[in-house]
Amino acid sequence: MRALQIEAARRFYLEDSSKIEIGRELGISRFQVARLLQSARASGVVRIHIDEVYATRDDLAQDVSRAFNLQMTSVLDSAPEETVDQRRGSLGALAAQQLQSLLSSDDVLGLPWSRSVSATVTALSGLPPVDVVQLSGARWEPDHSSAPADVVRDAASLGRGRPYRFHAPFVASDAAAAASLRRDPAFLAAQARVPAITVAVVGVGAFDPEFSTLYTAATAAEIDELRVAGAVGEVSGVFIDVDGYPLTGSFARRLITVRADQLRGIPDVIGVCMGDERAGAVAAACRGGLLNSLVVDVPLAHALLRGD
Repeated sequence: MRALQIEAARRFYLEDSSKIEIGRELGISRFQVARLLQSARASGVVRIHIDEVYATRDDLAQDVSRAFNLQMTSVLDSAPEETVDQRRGSLGALAAQQLQSLLSSDDVLGLPWSRSVSATVTALSGLPPVDVVQLSGARWEPDHSSAPADVVRDAASLGRGRPYRFHAPFVASDAAAAASLRRDPAFLAAQARVPAITVAVVGVGAFDPEFSTLYTAATAAEIDELRVAGAVGEVSGVFIDVDGYPLTGSFARRLITVRADQLRGIPDVIGVCMGDERAGAVAAACRGGLLNSLVVDVPLAHALLRGD
């Protein structure tokens, strides 16, 4: 085990080999390489000093990965005095670092509307030539101006890949309007590319007006319907119960976004989120197979391990 840790770490940190390249050379998957690197850092085989705005907790990352059988977990140890926006920026920088080490030219990247996703793309310094596919429409927020079509374009331009994007709201006025938007050629082109996605970065919202940008877009009747169904949160507009089972209903019919089965079909869906208030939603999404990697902060990691 130690020999593999050393070999993987040497190639990754000293030779700038990607996790995919290391996996091919060692005969293991890139996710096994990620676990080797995490264990190498946790056991002291690798010691890193980085003058960055964030630090990580590899011990917590390993515990969360084991608890939820995840492919990869990174835990941000942010300073207590940081604002929410500063923490989101640091979390996005950490997610960007993971994404850049994970992607190769063989991959296809999926991105929905999310503040955390936008922060991740903003922090990227480069990508291989990957196609980038938009997964959802846009939700307007006063303090968030990046539309998913712009985020997809920006990410694709980093590696000169092809963007598959469309212009549509996240929440249509009614089910008929949503059905019409789903017939748009640009939306259909993006949907046709979804089965090819190998890595997606998504946000997670709790079933609470303060911790979900979609909650406030639902009507009182739709909220009641979701509450009765047992909603605990949503992943890119896919509302789920405590077991991660996707919930349908009147609000779901108004959403322009990826379906639960499409998310489950993506080999690596990375949830980027922070705050212990989202623990129930994140845990449910992991149980339901909608997330298989996480980039979270320390409060959320602790809440996940406590079973909050």
